Amino acid sequence: MIELINIRKVFNQGRPNEFVAIGGVSLSIDFNKATVLRGPSGSGKTTLLSLIGCMARPTSGRITLSGREITSLPERFLTEIRQKTFGFIFQQFNLIKGVTALENAMLPAYPTGEKHASLKKRALHLFDLFNISRKTASRVEWLSGGEAQRVTIVRALINNPSVIIADEPTAHLDTKLSQEFMEIIARLKDEQKTVLIASHDPMVYESSVIDRVVNVRDGKVDEAA
Repeated sequence: MIELINIRKVFNQGRPNEFVAIGGVSLSIDFNKATVLRGPSGSGKTTLLSLIGCMARPTSGRITLSGREITSLPERFLTEIRQKTFGFIFQQFNLIKGVTALENAMLPAYPTGEKHASLKKRALHLFDLFNISRKTASRVEWLSGGEAQRVTIVRALINNPSVIIADEPTAHLDTKLSQEFMEIIARLKDEQKTVLIASHDPMVYESSVIDRVVNVRDGKVDEAA
């Protein structure tokens, strides 16, 4: 379980432009389930994802992962947790232009020091799994939106994380590609992955794949009806 205990995130604290992005949120997220954080733009969904995924630290409060408090850990330990536990799928694909799809997908694994041969073998297996093996040598700027999305999913899975975090993953996808994305989420759940998605897309939060919807507004959360 991932547990947030009275988490606050304040930007520009103590300044005239102080902004409370997250205001005293307590939330438990079960493993092996698909949870959606639903809310309008600016509600705090992305900030919550960044805190849960160890990409940012809360101003106050505690976050525990499998019972271990991680909020106050030194950055080097947070980096290790981030690499081993979380896989990220961003709204903007954040793929590096001029580099092949395969190289993009392998990038998060390079800091682990794994041998290139075994890393490449795993990446090729994932490309095959998501039916884009023919695109491994293609530069990412040559890919279609659906192909680029699948490369980002391979990149998110390259370190075999237990938790997948997706921020508005269907924002730039048409209906067909959004449906395909949710089919992939169903497959990840079947593989006992924990999925956490921030979205205001009904195709996401109304999907039968989703186990739980949490409303986010003005930096606060409440359980959806």
